[in-house]
Amino acid sequence: MGDTQHCLVPNCTNKTYAPTGTGVACKEHFLNFLKWRRKKGAQMFSKYAAMTMPERDVVATEWVKIVKVE
Repeated sequence: MGDTQHCLVPNCTNKTYAPTGTGVACKEHFLNFLKWRRKKGAQMFSKYAAMTMPERDVVATEWVKIVKVE
């Protein structure tokens, strides 16, 4: 991570924290991403761990569509 990367969520200006596929999210949005995946079911964690980065990007893109920046 670094100064050139921004949170995957549009219009978020928070410091990057952790990867979401090939993108990164700030701490707040990363924790939100984990909660969203958990709500999808326990199998999502096992499935996500076995996914390739491009497959993870599809999941992250699906999640970004429901995120609201305040």
